[in-house]
Parts: sequence; structure tokens; C-alpha cells
Amino acid sequence: MDYEKLKDFLNENDTYCRHSGIQLTRISEGFAEAVLTIAPEVLNGRKVVQGGAITTLADFAFAGAANSWGHSAVSLNLNVNFIRPGTGKFLTATAEKVHHGRNTCIYSVRVVNDEGKLIATANINGFIIDDNPVC
Repeated sequence: MDYEKLKDFLNENDTYCRHSGIQLTRISEGFAEAVLTIAPEVLNGRKVVQGGAITTLADFAFAGAANSWGHSAVSLNLNVNFIRPGTGKFLTATAEKVHHGRNTCIYSVRVVNDEGKLIATANINGFIIDDNPVC
């Protein structure tokens, strides 16, 4: 699997994440890292990162990790736990494989701020669509 090609493809073709300031920075087998640059457009009324933006960040990290095996996978279920408000210059989500089977997968995601403080955790179950890579 060409991880750089996958990273570039997902960053270019996920227009929602691109528009929201989220990009994948690293992908390896069963692992991915995504970063959200904090800008006024991702803040809620309390001037902290909107929970939906944090959830999208976690989901995009999952996408990189789950698709790193050379087949197409999508989110099936996502459970997020918010620990503290999202503040700082950027947030980083890391997704790691818990299980990756023939039809389903499970990934654990941690979201931290630029000081390394835990912002949120997520558990994401995925569905393996087919054996064709996304790019």
C-alpha cells in the first residue's frame, strides 16, 4: 500500500475536511494521524472547538487508518467522549487498530491539543466495503 498516495488522495478528495481545516499528516498500516488547525470557523458560541469538528477530526483519522490495508472501509458506528474543551492552535487525532477483520474493524482514537492534553476519545466501528483500495 502506498500510504503517501492514500494520504494525498483522502486530503484532496474529502472536501468537507479540507474546508474545515483538517488534514491527514501520517498513515501507516492500521494507524493514522490527522490535524485540525483551530480557526474562528470551527469554534462554537463558547469560543472552543465545536464538538462536531472534533468528531469529524476523529472520523478522518479513522478513515486513514482503516483504509491503510488496501481495501475500502467506512464508519459504521462512532462513539465519542469529550474530556475537555478544544483550545489551542491545533488538535491532533491518532487512530489505532483494535481489530481489523474481513468485514468489520474497530479503531481507537485519541484527540489531544497542542499541549498534549487529552480533549476527546472515540471508538469507531467500520465496515469493509470491498477489496478495492480507495485510490
